[in-house]
Order: sequence, then structure tokens, then C-alpha cells
Amino acid sequence: MDLDQLAEECEIEFTRTGGPGGQHRNRSATAVRLTHRPTGISVLAGDSRSQHQNRLAALRRLAAKLEAREREERARQQQQKRRKKPFRANREKRLREKKERSRKKKLRGRVRPSDADRL
Repeated sequence: MDLDQLAEECEIEFTRTGGPGGQHRNRSATAVRLTHRPTGISVLAGDSRSQHQNRLAALRRLAAKLEAREREERARQQQQKRRKKPFRANREKRLREKKERSRKKKLRGRVRPSDADRL
């Protein structure tokens, strides 16, 4: 999504932040809070002393959050898709192989004298 289009869908609020950057950063409203109206997702950027740079950073963060949300939604929809049954021939083959493995494992047991007479 284009950052200009994203900015049109957002509510922009300018606030003050503390921290390093000196008196200019502490006295002027350089931090930017963006709230995406359709989803309600909110981000805050106050890293720089420049309001313009903070606005770009906030738009990029919001775009990343929206993209992550979209990926999660697609993944959730993929999981909800109905799984198909295996073909009957595949199911029968799997059961035959399972029965053969079971037979082999039974033959692995310890040989007892009474069993040796049967061989």
C-alpha cells in the first residue's frame, strides 16, 4: 500500500516526547501517533527531533503492522479450509503396510524353546 493512501486512512496526532534530543524535542510536538480508522491499529513514532521523519517512520510501522495482520488473517483462513480425505487406494495401502510392520515386529520377539519346536 502506498504511504500517501495510508495517511489518508489515518488519524494523525502530534504529541511531545521526552528523552534524548535536547530542549527542542522536549518542547515541540514532534512525536506522531497514527491511528488507522478501519482497523483501529495505532502506532507512535518519536525517535527523531523532526516531525516529518517521525511521520514517515510511523507510516512505515503502521504499514508493517497492517501487512503482518493481513498475513495472519490469510494463515488463519488457510487453516480453516477443509482437509480432503485420502483416496481409498491410499488408505488401503497404508493399512496393508501397517499390518505388515505389525507382523514383522511380532516376529522380533525372543525365541523360546517351545517356539523353536513349531519352526
